[in-house]
Amino acid sequence: MTPLGLYEPGGSVLHRAPAGAKLLAVVALATAVVLLGSPWWLGGLLAVVLAGYVVARVPARRWLPLVRTLVIVSVVVFGVQWWLLGASAAAVVCLRLVTALAAASLFTLTTRVDDVVSTVERVARPLRRFGVRPETIGLLVGLTVQAIATLSGIAGEVRAAAKARGADRSPTAFVVPFLVRTLRHADQLGEALAARGAGDP
Repeated sequence: MTPLGLYEPGGSVLHRAPAGAKLLAVVALATAVVLLGSPWWLGGLLAVVLAGYVVARVPARRWLPLVRTLVIVSVVVFGVQWWLLGASAAAVVCLRLVTALAAASLFTLTTRVDDVVSTVERVARPLRRFGVRPETIGLLVGLTVQAIATLSGIAGEVRAAAKARGADRSPTAFVVPFLVRTLRHADQLGEALAARGAGDP
């Protein structure tokens, strides 16, 4: 993980593509994922996203944690949805979830946070006439992307610490330290933003 967040440096076509175009592609894909109800079409979209990882040449150390997380989430979601709605509906829900998360992760892996913030600020400039500050929206997006990286890092460290104590199967050994460290990080971030005058008119 780099200081800028989830970005993985590289020279692929996806890395060189404009951040705005990639952001629009992710939004379009997310819309298609919601609208499509066929497992075959959703499977095709997932295959396209997975091909993007190959094109971007993302190293295994970056996508393996994502795969583990998606497998765990998919098993839980599939089990619940199968019990409530049946196997076909459960497959659709899982494919939607996995495709959207994989696409969002690919976007953050191939796009610098600075480029995302600059793009959002540029798109939001027309809203200035309505009293909206593009800089604030850009800051919000940047902090959101950074939060994903930070929380992922905290989760990994807490899980490793629990495993070292032999408590890796205990939910409490993970949840309590994770919440404490997350809240502490939120306090530190709030103090840092206040010190820089964020939110002041």
